[in-house]
Amino acid sequence: MTLTRQQSLDLLHQFVKSEKMIFHCLASEAVMRGIARKLGRDEEKWGLAGLLHDLDVEVTHADPLVHGTQTEALLKEFEVDSGILDAIRMHNECSSGKERTTEFQHALAAGETITGLITATTYVYPDKKLSSVKPKSVVKRMKEKMFAASVKRENILECEKIGIPIDQFAVLAVESMLPIATEIGL
Repeated sequence: MTLTRQQSLDLLHQFVKSEKMIFHCLASEAVMRGIARKLGRDEEKWGLAGLLHDLDVEVTHADPLVHGTQTEALLKEFEVDSGILDAIRMHNECSSGKERTTEFQHALAAGETITGLITATTYVYPDKKLSSVKPKSVVKRMKEKMFAASVKRENILECEKIGIPIDQFAVLAVESMLPIATEIGL
C-alpha cells in the first residue's frame, strides 16, 4: 500500500513524542513542498520526505552515527518511493558515510536545516511570531556562528547546489512556513 500523508502523520505521532520535533517535521514538510514548487518537482513526494525525515530520531536517540538509517525499517509495511528513502538516509551525512549528490538529497538537507534557524530567529523577536521574521534577518543570523550554534550552516547552503541562492531560499522557507505558523507554535 502506498503511504499517504495521513498515514505519515500517524506514524510520526507514533514514533516521535517530542512536540518540538513534530513541529520541526511539519515545518520541514512545508519547506520541502515550497522547494518542490519552485523547482517543478513532485510536491507530495518532497513533502513526505520532509515530514518523515526524522521518523527514527527517538528510536535512535538522535545518535548522529545511526539517525536516518532506521526509518526504512519503520516504513517496511508501506510502499515508499525509493527516492524518499534515499533522501531521508542522506539527510544525516554522519550516518550515511557518503556525501550528498542528488538534487533531492541537497534539498532535504537544506530545507530541514533552515527550519531550525528560522525557528531560533523567531524566538528572539519580541512577539515570538513567525509573521514578524524577515528573511533578511534569517540570512544575517546565518553569519552569526554562535546563534543557534547547532544549526549546520553548510547544510543550509546546499540550497545553492539546487540553484536557489541563500537570499531567495530564506524567503521561500519563511513563506512556506507561514501558512502553518500556528500549527507549529510560531
